[in-house]
Amino acid sequence: MSTLSDTLRVAVIGAGYWGPNLARNFAASPDWDLVAICDRDRARAEALARNTGGPAIAESVDELLDSYDLDAVAIATPARTHHSIALAAIAAGRHVLVEKPLAHSTAAGREMVEAARAAGRTLMADHTYCYTPAVLKIRDLIDAGELGDILYVDSVRINLGLVQPDVDVFWDLAPHDLSILDFVLPGGLNPHSVLAEGADPLGAGKSCLGYLSVPLPGGALAHIHVNWLSPTKIRRMVIGGSRTTLVWDDLNPQQRLSIFDRGVDLGLQEMMLGDAAERKGAAISYRLGDTWSPALAEVEPLGLMVGQFASSIRSGEASPTDGEAALRVLSVLEAASGSLAAGGPVRPFEAAREEVR
Repeated sequence: MSTLSDTLRVAVIGAGYWGPNLARNFAASPDWDLVAICDRDRARAEALARNTGGPAIAESVDELLDSYDLDAVAIATPARTHHSIALAAIAAGRHVLVEKPLAHSTAAGREMVEAARAAGRTLMADHTYCYTPAVLKIRDLIDAGELGDILYVDSVRINLGLVQPDVDVFWDLAPHDLSILDFVLPGGLNPHSVLAEGADPLGAGKSCLGYLSVPLPGGALAHIHVNWLSPTKIRRMVIGGSRTTLVWDDLNPQQRLSIFDRGVDLGLQEMMLGDAAERKGAAISYRLGDTWSPALAEVEPLGLMVGQFASSIRSGEASPTDGEAALRVLSVLEAASGSLAAGGPVRPFEAAREEVR
């Protein structure tokens, strides 16, 4: 295997939908040498190899791990297979990157995190949106106190999409929004309950549209709308703060982020409500200020992500989207499934900030 100063050697497992994106970025990165593509469909693997510098082809995970000198593998296969592939790779001494979601269940994800920790291997989730310039800027603004206290988050992720064969719309789309919230909010995701409402108007046997409510600290609430049936594509998140409100429109390249100095003036409201004589006239006090848009760099998020993977391997320091971050997201997804089945709020099965032992 490579030394810490060498280019790291990686293979991509899965040449279907997401694997080509990972392979392209590993092949282009100065940190990585793309050694092999692994897929049971050899023709598909060969087509991807031709476009990424001609890495070797393996038709099984066993063949890949036995035959090639690798530092890491990147898993881009159906969620139900992540657990077994990751455990095999970790047992073989490889670091592991996994596309979202981390696994098909919290128990499986927890086992992956524990195995990586015991082996001293890096386990990282490809929560791609966390490496976009817009989300990195959102985190910086929140950390700097520009928004003040977070009052609410309202996120919409809808499109006319494929009904997935193995997961519902929550497991397909909501991981993006949940991973973003875990990344940008102080303390990450640590909800005491999760409420999900879903509908299956197509009779597909799974929710094709849904609404997810996740309470946040201090009485705030995050609300996520996901939908496979919308003829229009919307990727928008509003984060309301006590000082300013941020709107992220991912489909507007000219103005992805807007900061509004508008909202309820909480300071004036509290002062007015403190005077009983003024209560009748103290309905709401509003603040109307400027709107501005921060400049954002145009970079490839997956390029930053594979760079972070290399950095975490070399330094031994956890990435912002490490296995435990992915486990917090997974716990909310699993609680959402429980909420759908129970018809009401469900407590996440894994405490979001509890350290995995």
